[in-house]
Amino acid sequence: MVDRDYVYPGCHDVEMTAERTRPSTPARTTSSAGPSTGAAAESGTGAGMAPSAGPGAAASTAAGGLPRARFATFEDAYRTLTPLMEAITSVVGLHCEVVLHDLSRGDLDHSVAAIVNGHLSGRTVGGPSTNLGVEVLRDQSTDHDAHGYRGRTADGRELISSSTYYRDHDGNVIAAFCINVDLTPVQTAMTALDALLPTAREDVAERPKELVGPDISSVLEEMVDESIAHVGKPVPALTKPERIEVLRLLEERGAFRIKRAADLVSARLGVSRVTVYGYLDEIRRG
Repeated sequence: MVDRDYVYPGCHDVEMTAERTRPSTPARTTSSAGPSTGAAAESGTGAGMAPSAGPGAAASTAAGGLPRARFATFEDAYRTLTPLMEAITSVVGLHCEVVLHDLSRGDLDHSVAAIVNGHLSGRTVGGPSTNLGVEVLRDQSTDHDAHGYRGRTADGRELISSSTYYRDHDGNVIAAFCINVDLTPVQTAMTALDALLPTAREDVAERPKELVGPDISSVLEEMVDESIAHVGKPVPALTKPERIEVLRLLEERGAFRIKRAADLVSARLGVSRVTVYGYLDEIRRG
């Protein structure tokens, strides 16, 4: 069952619920290169929308060079974009979260205006933005659209995400349309398939592997990634003994000599710093 949360106080004249009736959709145009796709490719002939022009126009072009739709207000963007949310999650499934952020007010603590499958991140309407929202509002002259990047939930699940930003007629960013897909089901399936394969023989002594990164924190991130991969399960599925095994591998490699290593490791494993230090005590006592 799809987890819908469409209540947005700024849209008093439209009730967005599971039984919502869509208003009539304005006509869409297609280019000679092929059909338009989604709101980003609309011609801008609908109410409250206009083709890109003025400030920020360079950042308001959809794929293929078509003009990105603009909206008079966030409420207009809300009416147009929310029907797409359930359309996407109905195809991708319950491990796909779609979020519409209201950036018009600059309130990043309560920017979530609509969300489907919010169980993935634990957010509801009125919930917060992410660090990306801060960056977008700090520099609105840049095209911040990003597709297929990696993210992570607070409890350590890996995501693949895309974010598209919409502007008003003056070029101000007013909305963010974000898609987050939880990779845990795929990772679990891959782990099960790997278990069916024969284990490769280690006839040659393993050589040291050097981790090269732009800073020590990125090297530590790579060490954590390798330790989790060695255990062979996604973080949410790790048991206590398996988390201790991750820490043992990191301890053997000297990871905890790196400053603030416990903070990063606790965040990646979804446990507290106190728990990390408790596990380390167990490991060091043998």
